[in-house]
Amino acid sequence: MLGIAAVLTGTFTVAIVALLIAFPLSVLTALYIAEYAPAKLRPTFVSLVDLMAAVPSIIYGLWGFTLISPHASSLAHWLHMHLGFIPFFRVDADPNAAIWEQTRYTASAFIAGIAVAMMVIPMACAVMQQVFSQAPPGEREAAFALGATHWGVVKSVVLPFGRGGIIGGTMLGLGRALGETIAVLLIISPAFDIKLRPLEVGTNTVSALIAGRFGEATAAQLQALLAAGFVLFLITLGINTLASMVVARSRSGQGADA
Repeated sequence: MLGIAAVLTGTFTVAIVALLIAFPLSVLTALYIAEYAPAKLRPTFVSLVDLMAAVPSIIYGLWGFTLISPHASSLAHWLHMHLGFIPFFRVDADPNAAIWEQTRYTASAFIAGIAVAMMVIPMACAVMQQVFSQAPPGEREAAFALGATHWGVVKSVVLPFGRGGIIGGTMLGLGRALGETIAVLLIISPAFDIKLRPLEVGTNTVSALIAGRFGEATAAQLQALLAAGFVLFLITLGINTLASMVVARSRSGQGADA
């Protein structure tokens, strides 16, 4: 039970870090493509977002391991130094040491979350941009007629209309983040202790655990891996069901043909 709790904690830690990075970038990118990008360049931007979604996860994993990890370690040290009084940013090391312990900030949930965020962004952005572009033209024109600025139209018409798309895209990204395997497996250093310190070395997720241990597992270990996978399936199913209920109650899609 302790082992499942540890990997579930790591799974949600990586997913939370990924969503904290991906959510604002996805919303801003989708708004720019739908509302501010030149009409001639808009199809190109949409194609680039779709192309990012088609990149294999192992590429993002290698990118995170080789290119992002050294810089993310320095950022993690800076966050620990200035925000270490918050448990979420704490690391079991002295941030003010003359030579800081770089190995304490590598192979962490924070670095894995950055790589996963790059996979979440195109999926969430595509959903949000599609919904934003369907905002009712009648309400747009009415807002402009009342003297609203472009940002005023976005704030009063596009964002309320796209609430369901924002929720749906975010939940779709959360499902991707919870189930990501190869990129996380390439970056993290496996650990089985329960901690909510994403900047510190060592974590594990359910999907990475199954991928890393499945080939050499004994019969008892195989049952434990399958049980962990089933728990993750139930959690993902519950999140998607909740998201569907929220989206169904939202306003997105109504009046799109007006």
